[in-house]
Amino acid sequence: MSGDQRTPSRPRLIRRTLGLTGTALAVLFACLALTPSLLPRPWPLQGVACGLTAATGYALGATLGAVVRVFWQRPPPVPARIAWRVLAVVGPASLAVFLWLGARWQQTLRQRLDMDPVGVHHVLGTVVVGLATFGVLLLLARVLRLFTRFLTQLLGRWIPRPIAVTAGCLVVAYASVGIVQNFLVDGTFNVISQAASLTNGETAPGVKRPLSGLRSGGTNSFVAWDALGKQGRSFIGNAPTRQEITAFTGAPAVDPIRVYVGLDSAETAHERAQLALRELDRTKAFTRAVLGVVIATGTGWVDENVTDALEYMHGGNTALVSMQYSYLPSWLSFVVDQEKVQQTTRELVEAVHDRWAAMPEQSRPKLVVFGESLGAYGIESAYGSLDALAAGTDGALLVGPPFANPIWGNLVRHRDPGTPVWDPVYRDGSIVRFADEAEELRTPIAPVGPKVVYLQNSSDPVVWFSPELLIRPPAWLKGPRGPDVPERMRWYPGITFWQTLLDLAFANEVPPGHGHLYGSGVVDGWAALVPPTGWTTEDTARLRTLLDAIVRPE
Repeated sequence: MSGDQRTPSRPRLIRRTLGLTGTALAVLFACLALTPSLLPRPWPLQGVACGLTAATGYALGATLGAVVRVFWQRPPPVPARIAWRVLAVVGPASLAVFLWLGARWQQTLRQRLDMDPVGVHHVLGTVVVGLATFGVLLLLARVLRLFTRFLTQLLGRWIPRPIAVTAGCLVVAYASVGIVQNFLVDGTFNVISQAASLTNGETAPGVKRPLSGLRSGGTNSFVAWDALGKQGRSFIGNAPTRQEITAFTGAPAVDPIRVYVGLDSAETAHERAQLALRELDRTKAFTRAVLGVVIATGTGWVDENVTDALEYMHGGNTALVSMQYSYLPSWLSFVVDQEKVQQTTRELVEAVHDRWAAMPEQSRPKLVVFGESLGAYGIESAYGSLDALAAGTDGALLVGPPFANPIWGNLVRHRDPGTPVWDPVYRDGSIVRFADEAEELRTPIAPVGPKVVYLQNSSDPVVWFSPELLIRPPAWLKGPRGPDVPERMRWYPGITFWQTLLDLAFANEVPPGHGHLYGSGVVDGWAALVPPTGWTTEDTARLRTLLDAIVRPE
């Protein structure tokens, strides 16, 4: 080789510096991620939101830059250097301003929800977690890019370059999906599932096996105490006593009936439903004034405010039945167990309804159904339509319905003109009532009480999250806003989707009446649906005060 010959430089496989367009959009997206969402976020969650949206902005910018370089020439070096210098000043200044504004917005949100203010650590923690999240995602993206280039060059030795590029991208995409599915998704699911399974075998502190024959797991029960699961044992063991109910009503009360069938009680949903029916017959549940079918959340948990409210309201002359369909958290059950909640609800509802419908109308109990979150989805799936739900029950209370609920979605879309999506009116409220604040239900809007009541906090991300947030602004950010929705919250493509999705993680960490916590507001729901004779608004307020004062175990 002669002295003036030079070895051709090998193309760089990975860019060592950040791209201009990607960096600019990453800064913009990170700033927008600091704007308000439905709920105040702790700094780790705020940091993840910033890092995630910044990485999304960088990916978008990098893609745009690549397209420009393919179809047009590269930008001249001098304007590029000037742009970098401007970004070096404007970028950090913008982030500093939005971090300051973000902290103020978080303080305002917390004041609105009567929560403790945040300190300086909130800003510092947000920065650290945001940079770490962005860095990890950027590193992963560049490793994939490096591997794609390597495969393209390797395959290019034997096949034409366009085919090599296509094949390299497909191989890396296939491998990435496989790794995410088999190792990350399945691995995470297995870890959560195993942990949930172990938790299901525990018993909450203070919960003891009942001696009463009016409870599943008690004397002469067809269901073993150990087969109820943790949440089932809590549901059975924490019922109010006859003496406690009498102290509230001022009249002689009876011990309420509670029936629960856990996952380990029988092999199939049909067998568990039939076992629940045998328990109802054994306890003479169909002789009570009110019979309630309660659909649990993913772990099998039943909100004690809901059950206690109905029992106190009717002097204990009630029978409540529930079944476990999973021991996974509700959000994970929604992803992997939708069929289970649908099947379990359908089997239980049909078993109870068929027995109830065969009784003489004048002597059968009032039949009510309840579902919260994924449980509300199960109720709607079992009945299929508003007419069937109203005709097949004496009352249905649905709390925090997720966006996938078919009946809820149809009612909201066809609400009366001029009514907001967060507090809609459907056909003058004669069949169904919606309430953002439970106290609204104390004022009738139709001559006859409703058959179906929805409670939906305007700040509940379980209700308002939807994949459509990616591409279009939601109705709950248009026109008059709910009392909990920040005035400065705006819709940004993609960003609002991630913000609301991350709000789901904090939905139960706020005071009752906000987020996904409805607390004693369910008393107003039951009072609107199945009030006992002589029940007054003052009784509703007294019962809510009583329930609010009860210290619930964590």
